[in-house]
Amino acid sequence: MASAIGCYSLNANHRGTIRTWRSPRAAVIPHFHLPMRSYEVKNRTNVDDIKSLRLITAIKTPYLPDGRFDLEAYDALMNEQINDGVEGVIVGGTTGEGQLMSWDEHIMLIGHTVNCYGGSIKVIGNTGSNSTREAIHATEQGFAVGMHAALHINPYYGKTSLDGLISHFSNMLSMGPTIVYNVPSRTGQDIPPHVIKEIAKSPNLAGVKECVGHDRVEHYMSNRVVVWSGNDDECHDSRWDHGATGVISVASNLVPGLMRDLMFGGKNSPLNAKLMPLIEWLFVEPNPIGLNTALAQLGVVRPVFRLPYVPLPSAKRVEFVNIVNEIGRDNFVGKNDVKVLADDDFILINRY
Repeated sequence: MASAIGCYSLNANHRGTIRTWRSPRAAVIPHFHLPMRSYEVKNRTNVDDIKSLRLITAIKTPYLPDGRFDLEAYDALMNEQINDGVEGVIVGGTTGEGQLMSWDEHIMLIGHTVNCYGGSIKVIGNTGSNSTREAIHATEQGFAVGMHAALHINPYYGKTSLDGLISHFSNMLSMGPTIVYNVPSRTGQDIPPHVIKEIAKSPNLAGVKECVGHDRVEHYMSNRVVVWSGNDDECHDSRWDHGATGVISVASNLVPGLMRDLMFGGKNSPLNAKLMPLIEWLFVEPNPIGLNTALAQLGVVRPVFRLPYVPLPSAKRVEFVNIVNEIGRDNFVGKNDVKVLADDDFILINRY
């Protein structure tokens, strides 16, 4: 076998003996290959594995005081999701503040999640954009680092035509399992059933995260399109009365076990009613403001906000503590006592 260590040889000439450096030759073992795990291969995930998911958490991204990712807090939150039966996570979605990330940060966090947890939970990377070019590039990178599926929103602000939507999504669907996300309150444009009908011809369409309501859920399910409720306040009824497969949830960051009960345990109106004050509190201001405030007061993440997000006001912070005590602290993530944070406890980051 060739040595990987360089050496000197002795050569003689008219000036005497000199030392000549020879570069090392790499040690090569013929026909030796490391075993390959399934999530190391681009697009190895079967789309049916995504379609079967009932509880998916739109996972929060915690920060350090200088604005970088707090991966220690992120890992602790991920472990609690897995331990309480969550089946999938959306990485870098609206809740995870992908809109405040560079693409380098975005892909790094997807890769980190796959590497650490991809064998225990399905990792769905939010690689959507209002630019088709950017969305293609990010999705290629996401699958390259091992994500199981992509989440794609329709182009926002610079809206396009319905034919443009079909073309945009078709370019994404060719790369691997994909969930389409319809949330008109954020994009300013509904994705109508006609568009979904066209792109559902692709075998890579896993389903739709739908925020329009129960009628749309029923329409898709009756046409054999998998649909997840995108609204925590509707997810129980969507699941048990209107045929939704499950939910892509914000509240499950906080109470993953209770949200699993809501999605797996059959119709449970008392539990749904018990959770409603929490869910309504979470969305009193645009998500993820409430969630960020809640996790900070639970001691699960540092009270660091990337602007333009700022914490809920003091009265709402007090209200959250009361909600936790009513539902029961043991049902929430983390081990610390819940407490009301003061305004000065929060760090607001404008450059990161």
